[in-house]
Amino acid sequence: MEPFNGLTGGTTMVENQDNQEVVEVVEEVEEVKQVKEVKEVKEIVEEVIEEVIEEVESMDNYTKELEESMVKVSVGDVVECTIINVNEEEISVNLGYVADGIIKKEDLYLEKEQQIIDAYKANDKLKAEVITMNDGEGNVVLSAKKAEEVIIWDELEYIYKNGSTMTITIDRKVKGGLVANVKGVRVFMPASMLSASYVDDLGLWVGKELEVMIKDFDLADKKVIVSHKEIDRENRRKAREIFFEEVTEGQTFSGVVKKLMNFGAFIDLGSVDGLLHINEMSWKRIKHPSDVMKEKEIVEVYIINIDKEKEKISLGLKNIGENPWDNIFDHFTIGKVYDGEVVRNADFGSFVRIGDGIDGLVHISEISQEHIKAPSDVLAEGDKVKVKVLTIDKEGKKIGLSIKATQESEVSIKAEDFAVDEEATTSLEIVFKDALKGLKFD
Repeated sequence: MEPFNGLTGGTTMVENQDNQEVVEVVEEVEEVKQVKEVKEVKEIVEEVIEEVIEEVESMDNYTKELEESMVKVSVGDVVECTIINVNEEEISVNLGYVADGIIKKEDLYLEKEQQIIDAYKANDKLKAEVITMNDGEGNVVLSAKKAEEVIIWDELEYIYKNGSTMTITIDRKVKGGLVANVKGVRVFMPASMLSASYVDDLGLWVGKELEVMIKDFDLADKKVIVSHKEIDRENRRKAREIFFEEVTEGQTFSGVVKKLMNFGAFIDLGSVDGLLHINEMSWKRIKHPSDVMKEKEIVEVYIINIDKEKEKISLGLKNIGENPWDNIFDHFTIGKVYDGEVVRNADFGSFVRIGDGIDGLVHISEISQEHIKAPSDVLAEGDKVKVKVLTIDKEGKKIGLSIKATQESEVSIKAEDFAVDEEATTSLEIVFKDALKGLKFD
């Protein structure tokens, strides 16, 4: 009996069906794998694209930042530079621009005979004005000198508007005043604005440094007028204040004879003037201070008296010599007669010099036996006379003299001579009288 093939056929059909399903599953799996791979590739591509985009954006930002960090300059701008290199003809600088800058020797601010390598060093900073954006070699051409002019005019204007001060060095004397050069700018000071006191020789101020105020400023006309007068006045006030706080009587100074007057000389002590009276210039009586000193001469003086309230100083002359009054009694005695010379007449009497530095007064009542209206009626300057010492005041440095007393002495002497003669005559008369007694005459 043959097997029943129906089952086998059924099994084959089942197997075929299962294989088909497996294939389909496999195909689905493959399809899934492909989709997954495509998705992964897509994701990778997207990531790469994102990274590229980020890099591009980053580059754009960097470029933008770089551009923003660069200085935007144009012709006429004044920029701050850092020196990169220095040689004998020019300096190269970094001005923060895409190109470096060049400053030629003629565009640098140099003192007379000064070399570039002595005035400028690498890494130094300076300001310069842009002259040309490209010199043909890609360099920016600049001028420190022109920038300095712009800067100094700005500084001068600021000083003027704010009432500040600055220091200048006097360059030369010109008609009517003095001139200084402030970094290429001509500054003029009228003679009347130099000092609080009159200045005789402006040339003496050339080369000196002075603190000044700007009194007039005109940018359009390039005019600057300065003054030292107010500062000088204030400095003198402060110096006087300090002087009178510290000065003491007896203190010595080397002073300059500032002005001669009939009554004495004004001596410049530096911060104040003191008066040296004519009587303090010599132990001898002098007619005028010019007899012993001249203007601008340096003299040694000492403080005799200080009036701090009135700010006045009385001076004495040092090294005036030995005071003849110290040993007055060794040379002159009350009651004795001496030779003298009339040196001055006054309404109340005449001054007669009887020794070096010793003048005595002959009162009008002691000039003549007769009444006189004025000493000049009898005496003239230069007359030689004999005088008798009546009084000596060593402390007050005064001597009282008399011409009349010497005349009285002469009269007394003549009277005595006459009395002797009369006595002799009388004696002879008695002798002759006695001798003639008893004689008879026809």
